[in-house]
Parts: sequence; C-alpha cells; structure tokens
Amino acid sequence: MSALEERVKGVLVSEEEAKEIVERLGKQISKDYEGKNLVLVSVLKGAVVFMADLMRAIDIPLSIDFMVVSSYNKTESTGTVKIIKDLDTDLTGKDILIVEDILDTGRTLASLMEILRMRNPASLKICTFLDKPDRRVSTIEADYTGKVIPDEFVVGYGLDYDEAYRNLPYVGIYDPED
Repeated sequence: MSALEERVKGVLVSEEEAKEIVERLGKQISKDYEGKNLVLVSVLKGAVVFMADLMRAIDIPLSIDFMVVSSYNKTESTGTVKIIKDLDTDLTGKDILIVEDILDTGRTLASLMEILRMRNPASLKICTFLDKPDRRVSTIEADYTGKVIPDEFVVGYGLDYDEAYRNLPYVGIYDPED
C-alpha cells in the first residue's frame, strides 16, 4: 500500500468500473446530443478527471469550458455561488451539459443552474459521475448519473481531501482516523 492509500478504507468505484461508467455515459450523451451544439462545462477542480475521460468517450463534435465557483464560508456551505473563474464561452443557443464529479447536497449546482439559465442556452443539463442522494437538500437531480453511492466521504478520480488523493485511479472511502 502506498502512502497515498493509507487512509483509504475501501474501494467504492474501481478503476475498471469507472471506465465502464464513462463509456456508458459517453454513448448515451453521443446519442442524445447528435446534431446539437454541445458544450461540456466542468466545475473545477474535482470534475477535471471525469471530464477528460468523458469527452474522449463522446463521439460527436463538442467544445469544453471550465468554471471555478465557491459556495463556502470557511467550512460551511452558504448555498450561494460566487464565481471565481467564469466561462469563456457565450452559451446563447448552445446545448450545455454541466459535468460534475459528485452531486451531494445540490445547493451549489442549483445556484449554478440558475446562473447559467440566464445566459440563454438552448438546453441545460447535468451529468455527474457520482450521486449521493442521502445528503440532498435541494430538489436538483442529474440528467446523467454514473453511480449512486452511500453517504461516505470519498476521494480519488478527481475527488479530494484537502487537495490530496485526486490522483487515485479509483474512488475510495476516506478514513480520517489512524
């Protein structure tokens, strides 16, 4: 076991399962967006690994863009999104698919959807690698879901704990205790 894996108490999504999820979602998105003007929007930093794999699994023309948002005051979620880095793309008339690493409480994503809807896209949907419905406080749901998971703190495949563990090739359950 590497030093990186010392606090991982179990694998929730294996590297192989992550590949299968990405392939399944890529095929469905390719079918659903055929002939449309698809723009994948990643919310940095967590979704970057999933986005990189997903865009390669989609076999229709697309473009990508990135946002950095914050909805936290210290460690508490405020539910209000502050845009740190905005999109470079004009969304008017385009089919926007927000690519997320995990849909948890839904507060940030609900606020982000409101912000992006005001930019007049032709359509606006959500694709999430992981969905944790037990923690949801918003009514928001993903249009494309990789896997529903239990209420565990997870790391790897882009997900972090204090900026570490993003580079694990699988999703593991983080154990904060020794």
